[in-house]
Amino acid sequence: MVSLAQLLLSISILVAVHEMGHLLAAKYFGMRVEQFSIGFPPKIFSFKKGETEYALSAIPLGGYVKISGMIDESMDTEAMKQEPKPWEFRSKPAWQRLIVMLGGIIVNVVVGIMIFIGVTFAFGEMYFMKDAINNNGGFLVGPVGESIGLKTGDKIVKINGQDFEYLQDILKPETLLSDNAYYTVERDGKLIDINIPADFIQKFNKKEGVGTFITYRVPPVIAEISKGSLADRLGLTAGDKIVEVNGNPVSYIDEVNTAVKASGDSIQLGVLRGSETLSFKESFKDQTAIGFRADAETFLTSMSKQMSYGFFESIPLGTKRAFTTLVVQVKAFGKVISGVLSPRESLSGPIGIMQAYGPTWDWERFWSLTGVLSLVLAFMNLLPIPALDGGHVMFLGYEIISRRKPSDKFLETAQKIGMVFLLTLMVLIFANDIIKLF
Repeated sequence: MVSLAQLLLSISILVAVHEMGHLLAAKYFGMRVEQFSIGFPPKIFSFKKGETEYALSAIPLGGYVKISGMIDESMDTEAMKQEPKPWEFRSKPAWQRLIVMLGGIIVNVVVGIMIFIGVTFAFGEMYFMKDAINNNGGFLVGPVGESIGLKTGDKIVKINGQDFEYLQDILKPETLLSDNAYYTVERDGKLIDINIPADFIQKFNKKEGVGTFITYRVPPVIAEISKGSLADRLGLTAGDKIVEVNGNPVSYIDEVNTAVKASGDSIQLGVLRGSETLSFKESFKDQTAIGFRADAETFLTSMSKQMSYGFFESIPLGTKRAFTTLVVQVKAFGKVISGVLSPRESLSGPIGIMQAYGPTWDWERFWSLTGVLSLVLAFMNLLPIPALDGGHVMFLGYEIISRRKPSDKFLETAQKIGMVFLLTLMVLIFANDIIKLF
């Protein structure tokens, strides 16, 4: 429910500003706006100011602005049969109509940039230092990382032949989407190149792929004990460090977990407490875990760098993040169209987006995802598909260049075809979301 609430709030904000962009541009050029709605009918409540009815409707998956004399999703063909009025959309010059149709897209881009600037200013950025991870036993590699040839303990030293500074650089979409990308890895004192497959990024959309690529290794220092667990029975305490399991020395949690899984009916632990090493041997029959949480927080503090920015510093940084995000989305869309990425694996609908928000309310994550969605909404609306803003822009562009306006009948037919296409696409994407849940 928390994930759903975040998704609905985000969509409501973005739809409101998008449709407001159309409304303000239309009113500026003297067009009559009949209705402004957040959500689709049935209406929850509405009020009228001037000639415009403002409504909040029950289905919060979009919204619309009804501009007089415009062929849109309302398909008000009867009104279009009447003689054009001076205040109608169709009576205005093509360049004004073009600005009205671009209004929502422009506002979404501006809002996306503003959100990224705000997130940069309010939360700053936390970076995990690549050198600190490499000096601490290398990277912990999960199944997704292993699928391309990485191994736990690898030290990633270069990306595409270039040095880098932060863990985030390894995971950036622009890295994973670049052509002929590769990591240079130090393994057992030798340098080897690990190629990144062209379709690798779509593995992150799979349920089993999330969080199973690469991360840092954490020392087995105890932060908290589970009541009734083996650790509790042995009297282990916060600050203890496990240094040996069943006679095998261990330095990281992943090594502890591997050794514990290999244990039989009994387990032997070597624990460093202060300067003294303690030995424990206990029955381990029908058990799978020692029962403690590692002190990752203290460890992460030593290998991370928190950057804070002033407001004016945040403007260029946030703007750069916004446009980088937009470029990545366009590049990913191009790879889907060209067949490099699978549409089924790469595209997500409401359910997939909802999962991205997570089960807890995190304002940094909420606004970051909302900023991404604002830019994605702008890009998707610019696609030259009838029933989208881009479809109207395409026909208006033709009219401006050729000085010939497409007939109302043609525009009505194109609108119907576009709506059928979009509704079919929405059903397929929604079904794909459900399939990916299982």
